[in-house]
Amino acid sequence: MGRALVAALGGLLLLLVTACGSGQPPAPGSAPPSSTTPAPPPVAVAVSPTANATDVGPRADVAATTEGTFTEVTLTASPGGAVAGTLSPDRKRWTPNGPLAYGATYTWGGTATGPGGASSPVTGTFTTVTPGQTTRATINPGDDREVGVAAPITIQFSAPVTDKAAAERALHVRTSVPTQGSWAWLPDQDGGSRVHWRPKDYWRAGTQVDVRADFLGVDLGGGAWGREDLTTSFRIGRSQIVRADVNSFRMVVVRDGQTVMDVPASYGLDSDPNRTTRSGIHVVTEKFTDKRMISAQYGYDVVERWAVRMSNNGEFIHANPASSGAQGSSNVTHGCVNLSDADAVAYYNSAIYGDPVEVTGSGVDLSPSDGDIYDWAVPWDQWQGMSAL
Repeated sequence: MGRALVAALGGLLLLLVTACGSGQPPAPGSAPPSSTTPAPPPVAVAVSPTANATDVGPRADVAATTEGTFTEVTLTASPGGAVAGTLSPDRKRWTPNGPLAYGATYTWGGTATGPGGASSPVTGTFTTVTPGQTTRATINPGDDREVGVAAPITIQFSAPVTDKAAAERALHVRTSVPTQGSWAWLPDQDGGSRVHWRPKDYWRAGTQVDVRADFLGVDLGGGAWGREDLTTSFRIGRSQIVRADVNSFRMVVVRDGQTVMDVPASYGLDSDPNRTTRSGIHVVTEKFTDKRMISAQYGYDVVERWAVRMSNNGEFIHANPASSGAQGSSNVTHGCVNLSDADAVAYYNSAIYGDPVEVTGSGVDLSPSDGDIYDWAVPWDQWQGMSAL
């Protein structure tokens, strides 16, 4: 009976050992169970414009972004090659350094990596707009020039600008001292469009002026786009103002607040409106040691010396020995300011582009019909109203 109990206990022990195992022995030739973890998901990458976009403007919002970090981003133009760009400090955003080109196909490349180490490619293509027409522009004053305190900033377009507001939004003026000013769109006689910027009051002497016109990629309306960006950087020189009271028969030059010339002069014959020297603020634009002056109406063809142009209607400050007897006593000219040879050369040597010539006392005012720079003849409130913005 003792041996029977021992046998029963042994059978029970064998049963318990079997229950603690796998239940069934592995089938011959089967693989052991797997213990690997799931692979991390790919990191999200987004590009703008969306893939396969067409007619994209060169100044559109172009960027690649990721929830992870970029190891590399490329944008390649065909034609054109690699586009220079900048990664954000956290390496989550890439943007080009400037506007793109017209009529090109752009292809993304590169890789982004997520927190778990998984990577995703940067892919996609888009195409920029091919304009039916591009409009060229020129800017004045040019780089590194020193100009007078009345010099406007002028931009001339080679064709009419339909969307003037879009063009004006692309314009930026930065000055070394605070300067209130405004753009104004003026009538253009050359078949294009033009816009000028002037300060409310004369520039402060010594002001540094930087102008940026970001026209490339700007839709100017009517199917035309800006051809290229423009910049200029110039300096306002000393303040020199000509004060020309036609009834005084004298011309006064004030430089930096001090009178440096006060000389006899003869102005336009006031009894003939066509010969009157126009009242208003003129602007010096160019000068000539010798200038041929012709008038079919009044029958003269002469070369005058030391001629400084102050408007495009034929008004100059120049030497004229023929009117020497009238200088200082009467007005006999055809609209110019006549001086002696000595006084004319002295003024000529001192004058620069942008100097104001303030004519007062005549019976006819300076107007748009008198040339392309009549900016200071327009009251400030009216000038501001001529902005497209």
